[in-house]
Amino acid sequence: MAIEITDENFEAVVSHADKPVLVDFWAAWCGPCRTVGPIVDELSDDYQGKAVVGKVDVDKNPEVAAKHGVRNIPTLLFFKGGKVVDKQVGVAPKKALADKLEAQL
Repeated sequence: MAIEITDENFEAVVSHADKPVLVDFWAAWCGPCRTVGPIVDELSDDYQGKAVVGKVDVDKNPEVAAKHGVRNIPTLLFFKGGKVVDKQVGVAPKKALADKLEAQL
């Protein structure tokens, strides 16, 4: 299961991570987000111990979404060393997301 990332814990979870990080920016009312959500949870299980996988609810955590220029959801940002190294906007198949994450390992 992906971890919940908030405005308060973003720096600790993402910026200071010693592993690649995948962050899913989503909202409960977003239909495509409900499609991507289970895929992100599967990736969290698949990459346990190799990468950090988390979700940011943009309605509850507007600061971190604004800081990273998230205007459309779902947006998935891939971080390495605290910097955005890749992104996916909109629904994508699990393999495409796994390939992006794999490239950061």
